[in-house]
Amino acid sequence: MNDTPDVGRLIKAPESFLDAAGIRQVNTEAKAGRRDFIRQAFAAAAAGAAAPLALAQGNPVPSEGGDPNILQLPAHTTGLGQPVVTDGYGKPSRYEANVQRRQSPGLTQTTQASVSFAPLQSLFGIVTPSGLHFERHHQGWWDIDPSKHRLMINGSDASMLKTPKVFTMDELMRLPSVSRFHFIECGANTGMEWGNVAVPTCQYSHGMLSCSEFTGVPLKILLDMAGADYKRCRFVLAEGADGSSMTRTIPMEMVESGEVLVAYGQNGEMLRPENGYPLRLVVPGVQGVSWVKYLRRIEVGDKPWGTKDEAIHYIDLMPDGRHRQYSSIQECKSVVTTPSGGQVLLDKGFYNISGLAWSGRGKVRRVDVSVDGGRNWRTARLQGPVLDKCLTRFNIDWVWDGKPALIQSRAMDETGYVQPTYRQLRQVRGSRSIYHNHAIQTWLVQDSGEVKNVQLS
Repeated sequence: MNDTPDVGRLIKAPESFLDAAGIRQVNTEAKAGRRDFIRQAFAAAAAGAAAPLALAQGNPVPSEGGDPNILQLPAHTTGLGQPVVTDGYGKPSRYEANVQRRQSPGLTQTTQASVSFAPLQSLFGIVTPSGLHFERHHQGWWDIDPSKHRLMINGSDASMLKTPKVFTMDELMRLPSVSRFHFIECGANTGMEWGNVAVPTCQYSHGMLSCSEFTGVPLKILLDMAGADYKRCRFVLAEGADGSSMTRTIPMEMVESGEVLVAYGQNGEMLRPENGYPLRLVVPGVQGVSWVKYLRRIEVGDKPWGTKDEAIHYIDLMPDGRHRQYSSIQECKSVVTTPSGGQVLLDKGFYNISGLAWSGRGKVRRVDVSVDGGRNWRTARLQGPVLDKCLTRFNIDWVWDGKPALIQSRAMDETGYVQPTYRQLRQVRGSRSIYHNHAIQTWLVQDSGEVKNVQLS
């Protein structure tokens, strides 16, 4: 990169625009029906954060006289460090303490039925650390005693299974296991942006998304052990053990392919309690609500069950007033994470535009990036590995000339499906929906270097 222009400097996006009091106020206003207050609160908080951003350069290199950070040896170079295993379970540097999941303000009326967003703009590669994984809860989270947890396999008709089964955790963990990397995305990810811009940063616009290595037993192995009649059993019902009685229908074709897992492991360790410990379902490519946490029962049947979370929730409101059901596959989507909303470009010069792409229908084939609002596109580099139904990291070089820029990414998957613009998506879906917003995201880089969330008409 010897011939590359001077590398530009970038201020990271603030990880949180609202404190606890601000979140409580947003929740109060939302309960009263004043949903637009959410956007106003974010705007006011972002404005208040602008001044500290200008001072957030840390220890800049002096223009002359030498850098004291090099000339004066620091304590960590001349002294004895901390002993091994100060903490039995490792934790991040105190200088990264701001990189956290953040609660969703105003989306739900109770904290037990709420969402936390992953800080996508602060992550690298494709794997989400377990402690930063996004969460969606319907009745709060539990830390369940694995010695008492059971998984039941039964049929809606007694003749559909030869031998209904009950498994303990020990029995499940003795069976042949597999480990696979997959993304999980809430069906409501980017849902606040359907009508217009609502939130300032990538964390809040796209942060109901994570990617992990999951370890477990293919569900088909368990159904084989129970003697399932696959000619008659064309659907399974997954049921969670928490108080919301989360139940979701899964087509048997997905189970027969071997991709649906009964998982107990995540990123090399047991699931975290917030992520369904000790057992959850993994349904690659399908919206997160079907990845039932605290999994306690699998029932086989010959038709969809039409449960409350399938007939009332997680349905798409179409422009003609009808609701579309069972639209579970997460379509091809992408987002630029750097530069993104809330960040500030301090200098003209070279930047690496980076982001994430994914598709519930398979591998990402290509990602194009535009810096002029979609008039011109360049093909980005896909960073390996590129895996099936998994996040894919993309990068592309960019030299910022100090003028306003409109940064977008457009993904294509291996089926040939191309991520739509907001105009294209709204022509089919309207603007009153909540779920399955996979439109192209636009970030405006202002001439001041500040990056804003915008939508193009």
